[in-house]
Amino acid sequence: MFRPNRSFSFFFLLLVFLVLIAGNVFGQEMCPPRPRFGATIPDPLRLHSENGVLSVDLTEVNNMGDDGTMHYCYLYADGSEAPVLELNAGDQLVFNITNHLTPLAGAMPGMKHGGAAPAGNPCAGGAMSSASTNVHFHGLNISPKCHQDEVIRTSIQPSDPPFQYKIQIPKNDAPGLYWYHPHPHGFTTTQIVGGAAGALIIDGIQNFRPEVAGLPERVFVLRQMFIPPPPGSQPHQVNPLDNDSSPVTVNFVPAFSDAAAPVLHMKPGTRQLWRILNATSIYFFALQFKVDLVAQDLQVIALDGIPLNAPRSMDTVVIPPAGRAEFVVQAPPEGSFAQFMNLGFDTGPIGDLNQGEILANVTLDSNAEVAHRIPPAARKMTETRFAGLATAKPTQTRKLYFSEQTHDGNTDFFLTVKGQTPKVYDPDNPPAIITQQGSVEDWILENHSGEVHAFHIHQVHFVVLEINGVPTNDPAPRDTVLIPYWDGVSKPFPSVKVRLDFRNPETAGTFLYHCHILDHEDGGMMAKILVQRKN
Repeated sequence: MFRPNRSFSFFFLLLVFLVLIAGNVFGQEMCPPRPRFGATIPDPLRLHSENGVLSVDLTEVNNMGDDGTMHYCYLYADGSEAPVLELNAGDQLVFNITNHLTPLAGAMPGMKHGGAAPAGNPCAGGAMSSASTNVHFHGLNISPKCHQDEVIRTSIQPSDPPFQYKIQIPKNDAPGLYWYHPHPHGFTTTQIVGGAAGALIIDGIQNFRPEVAGLPERVFVLRQMFIPPPPGSQPHQVNPLDNDSSPVTVNFVPAFSDAAAPVLHMKPGTRQLWRILNATSIYFFALQFKVDLVAQDLQVIALDGIPLNAPRSMDTVVIPPAGRAEFVVQAPPEGSFAQFMNLGFDTGPIGDLNQGEILANVTLDSNAEVAHRIPPAARKMTETRFAGLATAKPTQTRKLYFSEQTHDGNTDFFLTVKGQTPKVYDPDNPPAIITQQGSVEDWILENHSGEVHAFHIHQVHFVVLEINGVPTNDPAPRDTVLIPYWDGVSKPFPSVKVRLDFRNPETAGTFLYHCHILDHEDGGMMAKILVQRKN
């Protein structure tokens, strides 16, 4: 649940009502106008690698939108925002980011990362402010080094020249859906909820799951944004000061449980591969595709960027914040009534309100076309980067727990190794966990609070072995998992047991694990792990 905490509590109030210090002066770079209620869901711009390289220049900007809320965006040269980045395993991504953010009036300063940084050296730490940024490539199994995927000390300022991320996608990385987003501590929520997040795809899913070869493909980014409701709309009763009521958008089209829902055009009877990214702060989605009010079977073929060993048929797909799901949808015959739905989710007695909504009203149109298709399968592949993790012998078992403490109207959020003292995250804290590259570890994650959490760790994936002590028999690797809430009485505490893979050399270094409810992350529910390089 969103509760006041340190700098970001006051900042959230300012987010909607205060103008930028400099104002929206004439000629300033601005986020493009976003779709209105009831609009057709657009396809985002897609940029694909050529000759083994994808080089992209983006500018992060912010401005007060014409809807009266603060917009943040990754702006491309053609004026569009948040392009989908497409690469192949083994390709190189050259990602140049220019920071043109303007600080918000009255925003409290963030933490210093390692003390004062030398001017013009974003790698050296320094202060995080409301105008600072960096980029996390969520789910990619790459090195936690500056200019690759390091967010603890990297702090890019508006005065800095374009900052270059140069990333080599591992040749054995899994094909699937990933994403990129800002990760400046204390201001991550603000920038992502403002709209700064984009999808990243490693191509080749058809070589692992040949049943999707040739299918039309859609990418849907579900975001959470502070948007006033349409005239006469009642369902959400949006209060711009209340994080619980901020609505969901689908590729920036606002979703409400009324006639103003987004519109999606599909050709009757066709099958499509949908790639869904949950880029919200607080929403746990329970997704269904309904035809004539009956939930249809969805063929899930990948989770968190990793192809499944075999498709799974399910009528409801649950995706926590930051999670991804890729599944095949069958459009009904002409004359049917179809909707893409979020059922809502019980986040616990003190959790955020996760009510349901219509994500899209489906219009069946024989002329509807999808711009992108999955290519034919080139060669059948079955083994991914994390093959055998579920049966690997762990070198160590650890216990960690999520907890919260409210005092003087503020709430501190903790993610603590059992036996250590709970601490709100500080970038200058030493690593809470030290391990060796090459190790495989089991972590038992307990929830000591009355709301769900979403555990995420950078650089690596893990296998979920048990939920509340019950084996899952699920070998599919994830990078984000839901931790059930505690009812305040029962013992033992709710828990999830995961097996983490530190075997690959790219994992060496210091990086983060945290709750991916972004308010909790910014509020301190995060810690560092050091993976020492094998001699």
